Amino acid sequence: MAQILNEPSIVQTKKPRQQEQHGQSEADCAASIRTVTTADHYSNITHLQTQVSNTHDAPIQPYTSFVEVPDEVYDRLSDSRKLVIVALLSFCSFLAPISSTTILSAVPEVAATYKSTGTVINLSNALYMLFMGVSPAVWGPLSQVYGRRWICIITATLFLLCSLGTALSPNLASYFIFRILTAFEGTSFLTIGASCIGDIYRPTERATAMGWFLSGTLIGPAFGPFIGGIIVTFKSWRVIFYLQTALAAVATTGAYFLLPETTHHKKSDELIGLPIRAKARVLWSMLNPWRVLRLYRYPNLIMVALASSSLVWNMYSLLTPIRYILNPRFHLTTPIQSGLFYLAPGCGYILGTFFGGRYADHVTKTWKAKRGGVRVPEDRLRSCLPFMGIVIPTCMLIYGWSIEKHFGGVVLPVIMMFCQGVAQLFCFPSVNTYCLDVMQAHGAEVIAGNYIIRYLFAALGSATVLPAVEKIGVGWFSTVSAAFLVASSLATGSAVIWGRKWRDGVDAKRRAKRGVVRMEMGSKDEKRKEHAVVDGKKGKEDGNV
Repeated sequence: MAQILNEPSIVQTKKPRQQEQHGQSEADCAASIRTVTTADHYSNITHLQTQVSNTHDAPIQPYTSFVEVPDEVYDRLSDSRKLVIVALLSFCSFLAPISSTTILSAVPEVAATYKSTGTVINLSNALYMLFMGVSPAVWGPLSQVYGRRWICIITATLFLLCSLGTALSPNLASYFIFRILTAFEGTSFLTIGASCIGDIYRPTERATAMGWFLSGTLIGPAFGPFIGGIIVTFKSWRVIFYLQTALAAVATTGAYFLLPETTHHKKSDELIGLPIRAKARVLWSMLNPWRVLRLYRYPNLIMVALASSSLVWNMYSLLTPIRYILNPRFHLTTPIQSGLFYLAPGCGYILGTFFGGRYADHVTKTWKAKRGGVRVPEDRLRSCLPFMGIVIPTCMLIYGWSIEKHFGGVVLPVIMMFCQGVAQLFCFPSVNTYCLDVMQAHGAEVIAGNYIIRYLFAALGSATVLPAVEKIGVGWFSTVSAAFLVASSLATGSAVIWGRKWRDGVDAKRRAKRGVVRMEMGSKDEKRKEHAVVDGKKGKEDGNV
């Protein structure tokens, strides 16, 4: 009970006999990553505590946020099975982001349907981003408690229903509501997908898989407007959401049949046997969204969140205003023509998928070898610094000012968008994988916190880009985005240099705090014992009298 109340980080392996006791069939056991045929081979690491219990009956254990998981944990699925899982997760991750941008090419048509304006419809996209930022605080802890598989299946089903509701929306209010609900469900794919990759791949292999997974999250926003442009040119904008509903049906079916449970330990197992009131209290401590934000006591996580935020801000501030900026600039008249511009960053994302994650893993292995086999999570961040601090800001400046000052024709901004797409795939795998590496036992919650910050900035970018461009021009707005990227790269560089020191400092404070609590509780126990002895003596004396 003491361990449960303190939310210990446990790497747990269950034997087939234990699973049969819970009523699982042999087929279910074979399909679950939590079934370990090599359990006897490393039974000595069945329970790996990483927190200090603050109760008097538990042994004192050192607290550390960074714990290496034994290699055997990652050998429980074949390489081909892992590839199927990554492909499925990448497809699922494609859905929520593509929904955020597919409608961009159809904003004037949606506004006309509901007798509104483009600014109001773009506000719905900003709210979409906002709720994409809020929901990871729910899905991250839920996937830690109940596992990845069923949370993914449930949210995929709800995403399907909300997409259909958006397509059928009779008025602007219902359109806004279903868009918000779709965003809330869709972000679970991003949080759970990244967590699954952390569950099944070693840290030195993880960024390559993460690159393929993230290709869905980035290609979706880039190709979405092109797809939307084609649809809205020939059909109603509602067809966009009918297509989204069909894709969600494919994701739901795939998740049900192809996604095993990947988590090493479901926290819900710790609730077995507890009284109802105690179970409710412990469950709330596990699911409390505040636990996600509480991780930001670690400065290194703040720096990496800023890096992610600058990249997403840049992406959405680049993609959102294309129809309103490039159509007038190059005298384009149809949605499909402006949609072609979105293909440039999309092709860049595809090309970057093949190299970005591999480069991040290469840098990790190189620095691990330099350190004599010791892996420091912050070393991975070195791979993204030149792209975040130099390449993307330079491309953004050239893109913005070429449009503002009318030089370079169509070719120059297209090349800059393509280069940005490639460079972002050298940044995102590094940043996302770091979130899994640095706190393995809380990977889903760290990823959730990172998505919260980044999509809040995406919402801010989507909401402000059009008014800002109208007020200060696309050149100066691009300059602001470039400055944000440079500042974020400096913050990430500081995490590379001092991140390990920051982590150790926070861990030391947490150890000290838990030690004080333990001493106080021990003191209270001693006082209770003393009172009991005194009362016993007094009672004995009274009896003798």
